[in-house]
Amino acid sequence: MLENAFFANYNVRDMKTRDYIIVGPTASGKSGFADELARKINGVIINCDSVQIYRGIENISASPFAGKTEQISDESLDGVPYKLFSVLDLSVQQSVSDYLELARVAYNDAHARGLSVIFVGGTGYYANALLNGISSMPDISDESRTHAREMVARDINAARKMLPAEFTATDPQRVARALEVFLETGHHITEFQVQERTGAVLPADTIKILINPDADILRNRIAARIPEMLNGGAMDEARAIIDNKWNPMRAIGAVQLVDFLNGKISRNDAIQNWITKTNQYAKRQRTWFRGQFNADIEINHVPTDADIESVIHNI
Repeated sequence: MLENAFFANYNVRDMKTRDYIIVGPTASGKSGFADELARKINGVIINCDSVQIYRGIENISASPFAGKTEQISDESLDGVPYKLFSVLDLSVQQSVSDYLELARVAYNDAHARGLSVIFVGGTGYYANALLNGISSMPDISDESRTHAREMVARDINAARKMLPAEFTATDPQRVARALEVFLETGHHITEFQVQERTGAVLPADTIKILINPDADILRNRIAARIPEMLNGGAMDEARAIIDNKWNPMRAIGAVQLVDFLNGKISRNDAIQNWITKTNQYAKRQRTWFRGQFNADIEINHVPTDADIESVIHNI
């Protein structure tokens, strides 16, 4: 069902340079939806995914540039401008505030060119920061940052036990971020997060779209997509991760493939574990977006051309 009562607040002339943010769990079809929308409304797509911002893992991250890496330098796909995809080396530590700085530059540039802005991705805390800003955080020393990441890499469950119960994130990057704040200051990241938030990039009238198909649909799409990612070059990306001594914890899939290449697990176990971890991640995303993302439009199926036309017709 496409909920569109929100559109009563807008009219066609407002579409000239409208801001959108499109979110949803992995394999929901949000990237294709964003691309089609951008073609229809003269838009620029800006990445809102904490994994697709890294280069060298386009297949593992299911980036729009998977199989099209020669187009990354052009920052476009078949004429549609794409920003903040494959822009960071895997050795770079990327904070939310770092992301906001990059996003603000891309956003301002798009509007200066008279383009509508379409943020798209599955990283909830990036989406939240774009819309609501972030709380002020302390500076972190290299020593605390390195120590935190070593602890997470060694035993993420043990590391999480050092954090308060209200800190519910489970992905390694966010756990390491919370741990480094605690190591540096003796105070938990949740204490800083309740402070006044500043630095939002998107205005209040941004159109917020959630693409959230049924869990069974996602499971089928994930199971079908991962073999395609392998055939597309994901194994070569994992070899590059090993050769360059990058941290495979950057992405689900990278960990499993690196373990396979290092002889720790079988190929079949790597694939099955990758599928399982991706399904678990999609479940967490669905829960977060339902509870934390106040969508103006919710599409609860894999989006179609009819959904694009409905959005365009009603705005």
